[in-house]
Amino acid sequence: MSQDSENVKRLIDFKKRIETRLQEMEAELKEFKAMLDTVNSILLEKGFRRVEIEPKPDAAGPLSEEKEETVGVEHGTIEAKVEPESISTLKSVNGEVLADFYADDGSLHVVPAEDKDFSVNTPPFNQFFVQRVLLKMQERDSELARSGQLAPDKILCFDIVREGDVIREIVIRNFDSDRLRELKSSIRWTFEKMLEKMKG
Repeated sequence: MSQDSENVKRLIDFKKRIETRLQEMEAELKEFKAMLDTVNSILLEKGFRRVEIEPKPDAAGPLSEEKEETVGVEHGTIEAKVEPESISTLKSVNGEVLADFYADDGSLHVVPAEDKDFSVNTPPFNQFFVQRVLLKMQERDSELARSGQLAPDKILCFDIVREGDVIREIVIRNFDSDRLRELKSSIRWTFEKMLEKMKG
């Protein structure tokens, strides 16, 4: 067999190996996409976690040391375990207070105003803020983590603490200054629209 024939044969074998590997990678990509969809669904479900309302402490004595260290909900107010670093108030265009917004121990906390019973079921909370803002940020971080550009423990995560369907606190971790501005703007817009529907 001539040298050219040998080269052609090797190239054909190499082409077959490339095609086989490509098929394997395409199947693997589909599997990863399916896993990502599953993880996103679980995160969305866990984001809307229900928290128990702690009973009012007995007047005879203070809370135990263990309870003082926890973050709990009591009569609709959030008790943080450390002092917030900075607090600002989110207001509507009409000057109505929507929520308190503060950074605390590397986390971002949004606590709706006491007179605002924002429900997780009121649009556009889930459709816009959760799906298009939080989960999209999380998805971008997951892609960066898969490519090695971001540590897995730096992926944006969030908890939505609620009492029944009423939002009591939104806690967001792993954000930078750009995202902080985007989150603040998105939360204000979302709460304004929710307030309009509640009043309408």
